[in-house]
Amino acid sequence: MSQETVVVAMSGGVDSSLAASLLQEAGYRVIGLTMRLWSEADEDEDLVPAEGGCCALSAADDARRVAEALGIPHYVVNMKGTFYREVVEGFIAAYARGETPNPCILCNRRLKFGALWERARALGADYLATGHYARSDRDSRTGRYLLKKGIDPDKDQAYALYNLSQDQLSRALFPLGGMTKGETRRLALQRGLVTARKPESQEVCFIPDNDYRRFLKKRIPEEIRPGPIVDSAGRILGEHRGLPYYTVGQRKGLGLAAGKPLYVIRLDPQENTLVVGRSEEVPQRRLIAGDLNFIAIDQLKGSLRVTGKIRYRSREAAAVIEPFGEDQLLCRFDEPQWGITPGQSAVFYDGEVVVGGGIIRRPLGDR
Repeated sequence: MSQETVVVAMSGGVDSSLAASLLQEAGYRVIGLTMRLWSEADEDEDLVPAEGGCCALSAADDARRVAEALGIPHYVVNMKGTFYREVVEGFIAAYARGETPNPCILCNRRLKFGALWERARALGADYLATGHYARSDRDSRTGRYLLKKGIDPDKDQAYALYNLSQDQLSRALFPLGGMTKGETRRLALQRGLVTARKPESQEVCFIPDNDYRRFLKKRIPEEIRPGPIVDSAGRILGEHRGLPYYTVGQRKGLGLAAGKPLYVIRLDPQENTLVVGRSEEVPQRRLIAGDLNFIAIDQLKGSLRVTGKIRYRSREAAAVIEPFGEDQLLCRFDEPQWGITPGQSAVFYDGEVVVGGGIIRRPLGDR
């Protein structure tokens, strides 16, 4: 039997470095690929990508050093243009629509397991591996490829992979899914990997100073327009600085002297209005999600009892999902959820298995 080839998406961090090492030890022929992604620092020399970020200047160099130590081939792939079109432009457009997007989710499907796989296949790869804390399996009954949570609840990243297709999962490897972050660092230190103590990457890698307000003001100044802040009854309380500067559930930075804490309830891009209210007005029980992707099932044909998350760091909550119009679903949580935010992803689980998910279009309240 010929040796199988796996390309590892090496970001220059400890996770992908250890993934490459473990796969080599498991007997695979390993090739490292590092994506050169667009960063705002490409346009402004005064902005320096943060250390540890996948857009950092040091990322490719750190990945190369690990590859040399392992004795595996390593290539840097220029994906700046693809990344900007597929991820950055979508990020900007979502904020212009009054949404709060998660660019990492789009990057995983379009870049890592999309465009990067095409490069990997050209190198003769059988699989593409990443350092995500998630697990994959195959259902012997249905034949479907499954995505499961990583065993470390503090690092589980299955949420960010919910939109992978069956074809993408069939060739995906996640060597760290059965480990904790502590184990990863310990094993990396044991192997002498130069990235063993490298810090975590920042959340929005292509905005070097992590100031997304400044970033958006530069690119969509026409959308950063002051407008009224109103309460749920429509009474004007003040003026906001521009809707892309706010998100559902936000309390700080509203600039209101109301005598009681107020929170963002929703954004109304059509009227350029920010709606605020008391804390008890923020939680919602229902949401509509679109742009759906299912993994454990082919499609949602009726009501299904699940647990759901409305953002990466939120807790799972019991819910029922059912079809709602064309390529949409209605989710009813048993208990109201804080800050259901358009643009974020709602991801649904059956125990440790990811059922699927979609982009939150809007909350529907408790009716």
